[in-house]
Amino acid sequence: MPDTSTSTLSFREIGMTFPDGTETLSGITFDISKGEFITVVGPSGCGKSTLLKIASGLLHPTDGSVTVDKDSLGYVFQDPTLLPWRTVIGNVELLCELHNIPKEERREKALQAIDLVGLSGFEHHYPKTLSGGMKMRTSLARTLTLRPPVFLFDEPFGAVDEITREHLNERTQQLFQSEGFAGLFITHSIAEAVFMSTKVLVMSARPGKIIGAFDIPFPYPRLPEIRFSPEFAKISGEISKTLRGGADE
Repeated sequence: MPDTSTSTLSFREIGMTFPDGTETLSGITFDISKGEFITVVGPSGCGKSTLLKIASGLLHPTDGSVTVDKDSLGYVFQDPTLLPWRTVIGNVELLCELHNIPKEERREKALQAIDLVGLSGFEHHYPKTLSGGMKMRTSLARTLTLRPPVFLFDEPFGAVDEITREHLNERTQQLFQSEGFAGLFITHSIAEAVFMSTKVLVMSARPGKIIGAFDIPFPYPRLPEIRFSPEFAKISGEISKTLRGGADE
């Protein structure tokens, strides 16, 4: 049994079968510690998002166990889920407000988080005036206010254009460096996975199993140009080959 004493989030033999009999996950075992950013890629329907919901406690597995402090989690969803009647700072303050943090303290935390994601100057803008990328950065800032040691990302940048996605990748990578959290990131993009991660896990078709693990050797900070290097192309190709094989299972 692997040592989990230093792990922030641990999955042990996770299996998930829904009431209609659909088996989504089987035998998922891995750990994430502080300072690790692990990305999971896999074909559609293989259970990637289900795994995040199990980690957060939104779902309970039918087999296996998860070890994590639920109060330590930050969750960034596919959609920014902003309240349209609140400004940027009002949305960013929301989690602090729900945790009964005093008004002056939550305003300070919100302003710090807004600065971290590069939205200073937009504090009083409403969501309808923001671009898709700015909405996602507002969502990131809202989660950052509580400084969670574990971040769960459920394909947060899938709906934005490629250039915006790359900018959000760079911003999230900077946040990972500055905050040192443990990150679990779900994506369909191999390039995004390699650029962001310390390790990439590949899942098979349903029921999802871990069929490949790739340590990413590039030091941080990673410049955008690294995407065009032969080393980046080689790792991406190996992950793609494993993914294609798993999709045929």
